[in-house]
Amino acid sequence: MASMSFSATIPSPLLDFSQTKKNPVFSSSWPSMSFSIPSIKSSLGSSKSAFFQNGFSLPSLTASGFVFNSRSSGIYARAATDKTLYDYTVKDIDGKDTPLGKFKGKVLLIVNVASRCGLTTSNYSELSHIYDKYKNQGFEILAFPCNQFGGQEPGSNPDIKKFACTRFKAEFPIFDKVDVNGPNTAPVYQFLKSSAGGFFGDLIKWNFEKFLVDKNGKVVERYPPTTSPFQIE
Repeated sequence: MASMSFSATIPSPLLDFSQTKKNPVFSSSWPSMSFSIPSIKSSLGSSKSAFFQNGFSLPSLTASGFVFNSRSSGIYARAATDKTLYDYTVKDIDGKDTPLGKFKGKVLLIVNVASRCGLTTSNYSELSHIYDKYKNQGFEILAFPCNQFGGQEPGSNPDIKKFACTRFKAEFPIFDKVDVNGPNTAPVYQFLKSSAGGFFGDLIKWNFEKFLVDKNGKVVERYPPTTSPFQIE
């Protein structure tokens, strides 16, 4: 399969993961980098290379079961799937099975949270604010603790629950601690990532990455950790 190299400058803000045990460091810019983009075989059988012009300006196109869309934060690939979020059951913070179908018909913001991150205070505060504002209008926030980024969610489920509910008065549902990357990735996060893969693949980049899910249980947007809940509002 032919490939094509191109150079692009990626706008800020982005995360610098050179120090994984510390909070993410935000850089003002990244130098130009070269990527190899494979040619894409369309559903009609013709072979076309994905061609990028003017930075990352790319019209939407469908190829090999994926839909590609250009966005200000990068290029995202959406896998064509019949599954929805409602097909999954997770455990809540108290260890009880919770079918996500109970949230059918609501707009959901799903976020992987941590208690000791540099983003914790601002995110928890803003999440609590918008939840209180919209919870009676068909909106829910689903929080999934995760300890995979700098070990910043080391506590037990009771510790996490006490921290969120006492310090930030969080009333939105908080679930069992999960892995969001790697071989033990929770099935619900496998679904979320396959529905909206990021520019550097489908890996969750850090604490407080966010997925917006519509009333039909489909992912409609993915936000990097640096996007605040108020910006999403």
